[in-house]
Amino acid sequence: MTDAWAIEIDRDDIAKAALVADPAAPLASGQIRVTLDSYAMTANNITYAVFGKPSGLFGNDQGYWDFFAERDAPGRLPVWGFATVTESAAEGIAIGDRFYGYYPMAREAVLTAGNIGPGGFTDVTPRRTTLPPIYNHYQRIEALEGYRAADHDYWPVFRPLFLTGWLIADQFEDEGDYGAAQILIASASSKTAIGLGFSLAQRQGPRPRTIGLTSEAHVAALTEQKIYDRVIAYDDIAALDSGTPSALVDMAGNGAVTEAVHGHFGDNLKASIIVGKSHWDADAGEAALPGPERQGFFAPGRSQKRIADWGGAAFGQKIAAAWLAFMDVAPRLARIDKRSGGEAALGAYRDMLSGRVDPKVGIVVEP
Repeated sequence: MTDAWAIEIDRDDIAKAALVADPAAPLASGQIRVTLDSYAMTANNITYAVFGKPSGLFGNDQGYWDFFAERDAPGRLPVWGFATVTESAAEGIAIGDRFYGYYPMAREAVLTAGNIGPGGFTDVTPRRTTLPPIYNHYQRIEALEGYRAADHDYWPVFRPLFLTGWLIADQFEDEGDYGAAQILIASASSKTAIGLGFSLAQRQGPRPRTIGLTSEAHVAALTEQKIYDRVIAYDDIAALDSGTPSALVDMAGNGAVTEAVHGHFGDNLKASIIVGKSHWDADAGEAALPGPERQGFFAPGRSQKRIADWGGAAFGQKIAAAWLAFMDVAPRLARIDKRSGGEAALGAYRDMLSGRVDPKVGIVVEP
């Protein structure tokens, strides 16, 4: 295996993944080559793989595989991380510049830089221009609002997921909590769920009660974290008061949990929001359910709305303030598991796919 490697994934069967050599091609004008310094492997990445092929998520005929591979090639999974420029044919970007952003699961990546400025650049590779803008923006480390060197490893592990949780909390507040007195958060040990629970708890004034739903094995540990007002096991859903106006946020797409909540609360369930699909091999519960129609939550769309509402600078300041507050507690919520090299990267993907990763562990791969 050469120094340059990538992990290729079968577009039709995400359990099939292989470590392959990835020889460098010459750069075209405007392109840069980066070496990945570190990236995170989380359940969020499994959601990217599940929605790799076009599914309507982006409002067009594209999916997550379109970020880093042409249609006739195996999929390359997007990951969030840090990288250093090792070769540049783009004016305004120098060798040694470091950027936080969206990369393929590989040792190196070639990006086409446009809109270059002091804060960063946008990848303008043709197939990416019709994909959500939030994924195409690369920020210089020096320009990251809320960045502290001590939090470096937590950025790729938590930042995208915390942002999603924060945006969901914002939507609830914007929608008057859908009339719910309590919010049930399924897969409550997931990092996105923790971000949501933390963000709801920070709200000023009255708010719905938060109830974390998790497996029996995680109830005690999750209760100790004090993120939610209450934590219960999935098997205890039926013990909740079915007359309480409630909302469900499902982080994993597990149909059995969705059916249990809908069946128990019926018309007293005021909203049912599905966020991810980390339980990629579970029945998503497509059958008709009592209560509200399920609605998907798409973080890039919500981000674009709030940037339009508030302006980019104000949006950045709000998330930075929330992030710094979260970073004060993040080290007690998750420990960082660092892995190095291509084989370790492939192992991390397989571990996450199989569900073998402790929720209190954040995997950081150093290619």
